[in-house]
Amino acid sequence: MAEKTKRVKREIYDARMAELQLELVRLQYWVKQQGLKVVLIFEGRDAAGKGGTIKRLMEPLNPRGANVVALPAPTEREQTQWYFQRYVSHLPAAGEIVIFDRSWYNRGGVERVLGFCTDAEHEEWMQACPEFERMLVRSGILLLKYWFSVSDAEQERRFQERAQDPLKRWKLSPMDLKSREKWVEFSKAKDEMFAVTDIGEAPWFTIESDDKRAARLNCLSHVLEQIPYRDALPGPIDLPPRPKQHRYKRPPKEEHLVIEQNYWEHPLLN
Repeated sequence: MAEKTKRVKREIYDARMAELQLELVRLQYWVKQQGLKVVLIFEGRDAAGKGGTIKRLMEPLNPRGANVVALPAPTEREQTQWYFQRYVSHLPAAGEIVIFDRSWYNRGGVERVLGFCTDAEHEEWMQACPEFERMLVRSGILLLKYWFSVSDAEQERRFQERAQDPLKRWKLSPMDLKSREKWVEFSKAKDEMFAVTDIGEAPWFTIESDDKRAARLNCLSHVLEQIPYRDALPGPIDLPPRPKQHRYKRPPKEEHLVIEQNYWEHPLLN
């Protein structure tokens, strides 16, 4: 019988995640203070844990300075544009962090394997992508690219779980089912893509994600290591006493539509 894979325990995960999320807040203050421009790209296998990692990354951050870009399929008009054009509009200004949940690498993976682009379009992308990223780096953007790798067996287990769980079934898209059928083809496409896009200015960092908790901790730790920052977190704020409100009487609550407090008074919650 195969030995059971060791996984990060919940209590260790929760404690370390709390530490990392505090550091992410410090990082964001530094990014804003210094006017940095940060782009994080999350790619990888379907069901490899990208979404969960992005969620934990975004949880403590101020959404006014950090946002996730997850673009739908291109419109008919966008299909006639320069391939990278619709991504350029989402790049950060000074003091911002942008996280791409899938990105211009769609052409090197999904579009290539499922025939959504021609061989000529794919070849042009392979030549243009490294130069495009070098341009981003030269412009001052800090570009970090993460590839989430999951084993065939673990991906299948997660697909089966999603298929049975009504709260997770939305995660199982038609594209996921096709990727399940074409494991080898996606592996070949990824290898071809890495051969030309794993460049010195913007290398790929692979996250082993059979253990989702470990993958999240490893990824967030690495992000913090790759962006030199200082603690720019403001100290505690001393709030002055609220001024007295003179001669103002609020209207009766009965004049408003207030929903019933069913759960407040529920016997199981008291």
